[in-house]
Amino acid sequence: MTRIVFFGTPEFAVPALSEILNAGMDVVAVVTNPDRPVGKDKILSPTPVKEFAVKHGRAILQPETLHDPEFANALRDLKPDLFLVAAYGKIISEEILGIPKHGALNIHPSLLPKYRGASPIESAILNGEKETGVTIMLMDREMDHGPILAQARLQIDDRDTGPALSDKLSKLGAECVKNTTPDWLSGNLRPIAQDHALATYTKILKREDGKLSWD
Repeated sequence: MTRIVFFGTPEFAVPALSEILNAGMDVVAVVTNPDRPVGKDKILSPTPVKEFAVKHGRAILQPETLHDPEFANALRDLKPDLFLVAAYGKIISEEILGIPKHGALNIHPSLLPKYRGASPIESAILNGEKETGVTIMLMDREMDHGPILAQARLQIDDRDTGPALSDKLSKLGAECVKNTTPDWLSGNLRPIAQDHALATYTKILKREDGKLSWD
C-alpha cells in the first residue's frame, strides 16, 4: 500500500485528511505546526489537524523548522511514497520535496496560475470574482508554481465571506485530492505546466487590510 505523509495545519486541511483516511489510504504520519498559545489566556493548543490526527491514531510530527536534519531523517525513515499538502503554513524545501518517490501534491484554493500565495480566498472576494476553485498541483521549489494535475471550479455567492468560501473550498479540495491521488499514483495523469505569464499573486493579510475606505 502507498505510504502517505500528510502536511496540514488549520481547519481548511481537516476535510482532506478525513477524505483520504476514509478512502483507505495509508497515512503513516501527519506533519503540522507546533502547538501555540491561543486566546486571552494563552492556553497552549494543538492545531485542528493535530486534534483530528490524534483522534484517528496517526503519528504526529511538529517541527519548529523544516531545516532541522533530524526532521528530514525522520521523514526518510517513514519511507513515504507521497506527500499530500493542504495549508501547511511553511515553505517546504526542495530537499524535503525530493524524499517521496511520487513527489508532493498540494491543494491550493484558487484556479492557478491565478492567485498564488497566502490569501487566494480573500483576494478572490475582494476583487469581485464570480468564480474560483481548487487546484491539485505537483509541488516544486517555487511557491504555487508546479504543474497542474486537476482543477475543480466553484461559483462565488454574493453572500460568501472568507470563512464561508474557505469551508466550501476545503470540502471541494478534499474530494478533488481523493479522486486525483489514485490516478497520479497509477500513472494515469500527465502534469500540465502552468502558464506563468498569467500568474497573479496575493499577500499575507494584516489588520490594516481590514480597514474600509469610505471613498
